[in-house]
Amino acid sequence: MYIMSIIVNPHNQQEEAELLEFLQKKSYDYTNEDDDIVLSEEQQREILERDDLYESGKMEAYSLDEVIAHFNQPQ
Repeated sequence: MYIMSIIVNPHNQQEEAELLEFLQKKSYDYTNEDDDIVLSEEQQREILERDDLYESGKMEAYSLDEVIAHFNQPQ
């Protein structure tokens, strides 16, 4: 069994609903925790570094539709 953790912060309820629908459609096991999650210092640092890279134009962001399209590609 392969386990991976991803933290997702949808911008609105529509995006959250679409993401959950996608996970269910693909039969992925997932947990949905609405509790406040405390990030480690390393995780916080990584997020801030990624924000800096994005804001400086050295990293691009993908829309939810682009991410879903990527995972819907035949393997």
